[in-house]
Amino acid sequence: MNVKQVYDLALRLGIDADPRGKAFVRKELKKEKEAYEKMDDDDKEEFDTERLTNPYADTRILYGDPKRKVKRALVGIDMTTGEVVLADRLDEKGKKIDLILGHHPRGKALAELHDVMHLQEEFLRGLGVPINIAEGVMKKRIAEVERRLMPANHTQVVDAARILDIPIMCTHTPADNVGYQFIQRYLNRKKPETIGDLLKVLKKIDEYKEGVKNCAGPKIIVGDKKKKAGKVIVKFTGGTSPSKEVYKELSEQRIGTVVGMHVPEEHLEEIKKYHMSFVVAGHMSSDSIGMNKICDEMEKKGVEIIPCSGFIRVKRK
Repeated sequence: MNVKQVYDLALRLGIDADPRGKAFVRKELKKEKEAYEKMDDDDKEEFDTERLTNPYADTRILYGDPKRKVKRALVGIDMTTGEVVLADRLDEKGKKIDLILGHHPRGKALAELHDVMHLQEEFLRGLGVPINIAEGVMKKRIAEVERRLMPANHTQVVDAARILDIPIMCTHTPADNVGYQFIQRYLNRKKPETIGDLLKVLKKIDEYKEGVKNCAGPKIIVGDKKKKAGKVIVKFTGGTSPSKEVYKELSEQRIGTVVGMHVPEEHLEEIKKYHMSFVVAGHMSSDSIGMNKICDEMEKKGVEIIPCSGFIRVKRK
């Protein structure tokens, strides 16, 4: 494989698993192209043309020749300057790293993280929430995330990779889409009756077994083991946590339990207010599920995977 083929693989898997459906994603890409064609030259010059074929602003090749061959990749959840230096040290020790592949966004992909949060609007519509309400409850939160990320040092890690000439990319929402589908389908099959049952079935998944060993496995944040789970939804994708106003809308759609990677403190009282339960499945372990699918496909193409930085490598057929 080369760098571009890894990138295309991640996008394909992400679109296939997108909770909005492939037809919706294709329609959105078509709208993006039509809007681009109507832009004046100044706007076109500033436009990120990757948006014409990639629906996920938080997934990008951040540095490196797309045609560069990839025989060995350093893969992790949070790739920092430390991991870039680690890749260089491995090179020095005779284990050449051809690609740094991270999950969480860096560079321009981090600066545009808020853009993928619109996915949550359609996710809510899919659960029965009217789209006008879904857009309304997400609007303030999306703007908040954009403002919070504006002063960040987005290019710090990418600059280190550029100086050491190591290709680097991140694949955020595609991997989260894959993880969401994997866990939602799994729980739909298992049909846990109580929150305790839900914990038990989650802990049978290899990534969560490892998370438990590291004191970062599935935990009940709101609710208790004897409480009925009701309808369970998995909230893994869409950039980051939604607005706390979302729980009122979910309760009206008869959602009993949310399984997520993390939950802000200010959300807890809102969840309790609507008599819902919240289970944190584990952040690194949940992120690893989607990344493992991408790595499985890379290994089939002959790429050696070196896991690091919180990535729990589990191979599946």
